[in-house]
Amino acid sequence: MPKNKDLKRLVRGRAARTGESYSTARAQVLTRRTTSSSRPVTVAVTGASGRVAYNLLFRLASGDVFGPDTPVNLRLVDVAEALPALEGVVFELDDCAFPLLTEVDVTSAWDAGFDDASWVLALGAPRRTAGMERRDLLEATAASFADQGRAIESSSAADVQVVVVGNPANTNCLVARTVAASVPAERWHAMLRLDHNRARSQVAAHAAVPLDDVRNIAIWGNHSPTMVPDAWHATIAGRPASEVLDEAWITRTLIPTVQNRGAELIEVSGASSAASAAAAISDTIRTIRHGTQGDEWTTDGTVSDGEYGVPRGLQFGFPVRINDRTASIAEDLEVSPTQRALLRATIDELVDEREVALRLIEPSSRR
Repeated sequence: MPKNKDLKRLVRGRAARTGESYSTARAQVLTRRTTSSSRPVTVAVTGASGRVAYNLLFRLASGDVFGPDTPVNLRLVDVAEALPALEGVVFELDDCAFPLLTEVDVTSAWDAGFDDASWVLALGAPRRTAGMERRDLLEATAASFADQGRAIESSSAADVQVVVVGNPANTNCLVARTVAASVPAERWHAMLRLDHNRARSQVAAHAAVPLDDVRNIAIWGNHSPTMVPDAWHATIAGRPASEVLDEAWITRTLIPTVQNRGAELIEVSGASSAASAAAAISDTIRTIRHGTQGDEWTTDGTVSDGEYGVPRGLQFGFPVRINDRTASIAEDLEVSPTQRALLRATIDELVDEREVALRLIEPSSRR
């Protein structure tokens, strides 16, 4: 990469010659050649100056997520005041000498950041400060995610997949999807894979089995303390989990542990999840791209069509099978009275969040 002063000179010179915007000219100056014959995938990451993004970007650039033969164009999107710090991240990406990293662009504009992106990873959201209730956070994020939804609809690639991580993830995803009427509903994902991974790890440790022996864990509902970790339908080393796990341990230990893991991490370390969140985003992308195997399922925050009594249109965590990048909700699972009561709480929370959020966006944009 050219030195900073040289980079600006080169970008301005190209923009003057071609009439391109500064952002477009910069992207062209930073374009790298690759020996791969595969078409590059363009990935937009919002909140790109944050800790989660820092743990994610090097995975994306190295081939860990999209494979060893797929070049990657990165669009790093954040607020204007964060862009100088992002230049340092760009230097680090360059210094890693990733053969598959063909382009890095930095911008504070949604349209420029999402331009021709096949993946939008929406990590950025206002932080929850002391005394702020979840409803306050919704009000702070609704307008931003409505703007992002419009930019995704107008600027992203025709095959775009959107993974929303910034909290409150389910409802932020719903808001962006609501205003992006032409982007199919199945392309929108609220990330609950971190909670899924946490539950799976807890079960494996308690049952004293390798992680790969734990299958068909799921997280129902909201990415919040009302989520419903489900080990009732899991298998452990091929056996029904009910034959291995005590019901009391599921309800009194597993569920509250997973529900409160994020808060516990902040209390212990003073910071929220970063590396584990980046790993979960990577897992989410790989599973969407490659699908689930056989009768196994994973967790995805997908759009409800009324399954299991969940109101239509909610962005809701379900056990899903994925084929051809489309999630199908697992059918005909028996829901016990205990689980149904827990589901009612997370449904009610998401319905309340939806009502608050949709009041803050234009009625004409709803679908």
